[in-house]
Amino acid sequence: MSRTAQVERNTLETQISVSVDLDGSGKSAFNTGVPFLEHMLDQVARHGLIDIDIKASGDTHIDDHHTVEDIGITLGQAFAKALGDKKGIYRYGHAYVPLDEALSRVVVDFSGRPGLVFHVDFPRARIGAFDVDLFIEFFQGFVNHAGVTLHIDNLRGHNAHHIAETIFKAFGRALRMALEADPRMAGVTPSTKGSL
Repeated sequence: MSRTAQVERNTLETQISVSVDLDGSGKSAFNTGVPFLEHMLDQVARHGLIDIDIKASGDTHIDDHHTVEDIGITLGQAFAKALGDKKGIYRYGHAYVPLDEALSRVVVDFSGRPGLVFHVDFPRARIGAFDVDLFIEFFQGFVNHAGVTLHIDNLRGHNAHHIAETIFKAFGRALRMALEADPRMAGVTPSTKGSL
């Protein structure tokens, strides 16, 4: 069964196209106009072994907010579409990832219930030109439309770039674990409710 999806989202503010292959090899291609987000999403693809292709144009002449948020929304929609009924997956995933002095933990549940808990205090407001407040907008858009519960905790770190990178690497690793096929749950929905 192919776990792939293509989703387009067009608004007055942004035009987004996302394709994913949840059983990929970590290939990525981005053309979003937001270079630092592309760098972070590449970490998700590589560490999650998910092929991700995102094209976006938006009102970045105002700021990156709408583009970053709408990429999160559209990526979440693509994950939900590619995953289908979620039968046979592990459902839960977690990862701790260090980078020099920084350490972050990400835990995900493909529960069907959107929820985000985000405990990250960046030591500065920008990484290059990127506004760090937009990370939470990206993840909120993703969880709302993928239907996942996501906990993100930065446990330590003082370099903002390192902190961001540990978060996105851990996110990729947690996704990889949650989306893996569980051979003991083949064809079974991983819930006592019988549906997710």
